[in-house]
Amino acid sequence: MNRKTTSADPELAHRLSRRGMLGVAAGATAAALVGGAATPAAAAAAGEKGRGRPVLPPGRLGIQLYSLRDKITTLGFAPVFAELERYGYDEIEFAGYTQGSAGALTLAQLKALARDHGLNPIGSHVGYYDDNNPGAYTFAQNLTKVLDDAEALGLKHIGTASGPFRHGATVDGWKRAAEDFNTYGEAARKRGMKFYQHNHAEEFSFATDKPQVRLYDVLLAETDPDLVYLEMDIYWAFCAQFRFSKRPDGRPARLDPLDYVLKQPHRYPLFHVKDGIRDETTRDGYRMSDVGDGDIDYKRFLSKVTARTPQGRRYHHWQTEHDNPVDSLAFARKSSEHLHSLRSGRCGD
Repeated sequence: MNRKTTSADPELAHRLSRRGMLGVAAGATAAALVGGAATPAAAAAAGEKGRGRPVLPPGRLGIQLYSLRDKITTLGFAPVFAELERYGYDEIEFAGYTQGSAGALTLAQLKALARDHGLNPIGSHVGYYDDNNPGAYTFAQNLTKVLDDAEALGLKHIGTASGPFRHGATVDGWKRAAEDFNTYGEAARKRGMKFYQHNHAEEFSFATDKPQVRLYDVLLAETDPDLVYLEMDIYWAFCAQFRFSKRPDGRPARLDPLDYVLKQPHRYPLFHVKDGIRDETTRDGYRMSDVGDGDIDYKRFLSKVTARTPQGRRYHHWQTEHDNPVDSLAFARKSSEHLHSLRSGRCGD
């Protein structure tokens, strides 16, 4: 750890120092769960023998807990958090605060448990709307409660993975959704948080009334950049590149996920690092895989983003995710090992 990082971010320095003291000790719970797998810390140390600087910024690796919902349901949060600490994770992103686990924790207990394992709760996914249920736990129906809970957990970001289709897939419909998002963003900012939207592929499709207009561009143009932020799911953005690089009439419509980020890097504080094996026989052009097993060039993507601004290495947060991993803990371990192993250098950019 260098002195500059320590002085600039004391909380990050504390977490990294704690992880350094833990070393490769796994504890009885960890050993029982996954046996003697190598830790990312060990993998990273081995990688230091290679050339180049680590591509992954220190203290910025997280995981979307939806990927681990099966283990949280059966084991509870504590054993899962212990594993994530062992694997070298720094942050967590929630997708609900129980995920079906037995012996539900209060928000204060959940926050303390995460901190005890050196995990910083960085964000959470909450529904956008449920217009048929006034009591729904969504931004549209219960904004104050959603923000109260996020504040209790100490979250810096609070967002939704719901597409902005509440008012339809027209340009005006997305302008109305943008107004909703600006409202949520303003309320979140008053609490010291950033509101964000997480994309799937369909956000990059075209308006039904104006097929020459990409809906994602409407969202970017109509939301206030000081109030509404984006969490790019990189996998789904690459699927969108495969599906929506032509307009409905067949004319080319260039789409490069990286271009969106590099044009407005500060609108993207969060990313989902999700991988896929290229398969043009499928609808999306990819089959989801563990990070490192697929064809998305994360060495290039992370290097480009973190080099874009001087603050790049401490501004962005990288959350691994897999919607349906075969073995969720193995996915978490492998993904961390892969990202920690990446080194900058000549990669044909």
